[in-house]
Amino acid sequence: METDSRKLPFILTIIAVLALLYSDAVRAWTGEIHGRVVCDVCGDSSVGPEDHVLAGAEVAVLCITKSGEVLNYQAFTNSNGVYTVAETMPEADRWDACLARPISSFHEHCTQLGDGNAGFKFSYNHPSGYSHTVRPFVYRPTNLPTYCI
Repeated sequence: METDSRKLPFILTIIAVLALLYSDAVRAWTGEIHGRVVCDVCGDSSVGPEDHVLAGAEVAVLCITKSGEVLNYQAFTNSNGVYTVAETMPEADRWDACLARPISSFHEHCTQLGDGNAGFKFSYNHPSGYSHTVRPFVYRPTNLPTYCI
């Protein structure tokens, strides 16, 4: 019994060293992607007082990791028209490149996707804890209001 109790501190030291080595090799990395979805009421490609954000718009974000895994995210805009995708993973598996694309607008008057808004590809080379902002996705009404013409 006496021999076992003397080995215990040695065994605990070995376990602590292994845990430290393992945790160092598997560092966590956190990334975030966000953007806005806007209704361009007059379809004039400029932001004016008549334009507004779209709450509840759906956006898809597809990312390829450094290890080659493909990750697909779905996000909806909040009341400020902002969507966010965030992930924490091992540093070796972090995002390498992503594609953000609009899926749909649930606003009954603003459902036509604006020109040049099919999606945005980008490299993700930010360190852990930083975010990437995607250019706004713009929807337009099917019929422009008379005050815009």
